[in-house]
Amino acid sequence: MVVKIVCGIIASVLLVAFTAVAVIKLQDIPLTIVTLAGLGMMAWDLWDSIVKED
Repeated sequence: MVVKIVCGIIASVLLVAFTAVAVIKLQDIPLTIVTLAGLGMMAWDLWDSIVKED
């Protein structure tokens, strides 16, 4: 359980770090929305995997 949470946090930080460069440099609103949607889907999947029993 703890491993899932730590890995999810690390993955989220890596996604933000990887896409933040392009979002900040291009300053494109649709790209920002897609990036936030991807982060939201990642958070939803992490929550679902934590709540669901193995």
